[in-house]
Amino acid sequence: MRATDVHAHVIVPELLRDVAPGEDWRPVTSGQTIELGGRRITSAVHEFVDAATILDCEESLGIDHVLLCPWVPLLFYGVDPDEGLRRCRLQNEGLARLRAEHPDRVSVLGAVPLQDPALAAAELEELMALGQVAGVEITASVAGVYLGDPRFEPFWDAAERTGALVFVHPTTRGFDDPVFGDYYLQNLVGNPMETTLTAAHMVLGGVIERHPGLKVLLAHGGGAILALRGRLRHGQEAIAAAGARSGEPADVAIKRFLFDTVTHDPALLRVLVEAVGADRVMLGSDYPFDMADPHPVETVRAAGLSNEDEASVLYGNAERLLSEVLNRA
Repeated sequence: MRATDVHAHVIVPELLRDVAPGEDWRPVTSGQTIELGGRRITSAVHEFVDAATILDCEESLGIDHVLLCPWVPLLFYGVDPDEGLRRCRLQNEGLARLRAEHPDRVSVLGAVPLQDPALAAAELEELMALGQVAGVEITASVAGVYLGDPRFEPFWDAAERTGALVFVHPTTRGFDDPVFGDYYLQNLVGNPMETTLTAAHMVLGGVIERHPGLKVLLAHGGGAILALRGRLRHGQEAIAAAGARSGEPADVAIKRFLFDTVTHDPALLRVLVEAVGADRVMLGSDYPFDMADPHPVETVRAAGLSNEDEASVLYGNAERLLSEVLNRA
């Protein structure tokens, strides 16, 4: 049985401090420990840089093709847009190299400077024209602004026009309430909450409705967006502010998203597939982190799906989508 992992992170060697010791924005790695911006990050539990080792780890999980994307802190939204563009291009060159070196086993998502949506749109157009990336990874918010905000329209226009896959991932540090410092809640609850907020923002802001050709993949099974579909729909009907920018019922709009399988619960994954359709869900692991699904293929197989739906989630949907995007260039 084939399997494609659509949620796996990598740090390309082109960004490491070793390449340019004078640029202290670059990460330093020691084993699975990363130092970045004065912080020491220990949440990675598997190889993060060496592609061959990453592919071996994925193969041990039953996965033969990996869609690699940047580690979120290396999207660099907090710097000047022109500097952000320079760093994105360094990263994209490294990602394109990985794909060229492993064309049968690796696809990649690049990076754009979303702190300037018009600049990000132009860079996305250029990236997609080259045919080296399947799309880009972005975060659920940029400087506290969520993705349904009108300022991101140039980017969404470009994403729809180019057919790019847009993977929406939490910033991983979206909330500063003290409670998120307890019990690892920043990750356990904060990360899926960020995804939920931005998905709801896009639905109620009409983004996903105005751009029906968008391919937007939500991390972590979409967070809690599915559980809130009735509440959002009722809000559209009963609260003027909630329904002002969207004409499509929320539960219909939610089905326009794509979802990964990182739910850590086969029964919940089955509910997701039944709610949005097997053609909207794709296997993901969240490699190489401590909160990754350690056995993503087994999670899908334990969900009790039909043989056809199981094959679609494991590899069919991803293969079709990647083929559509890359052949369009």
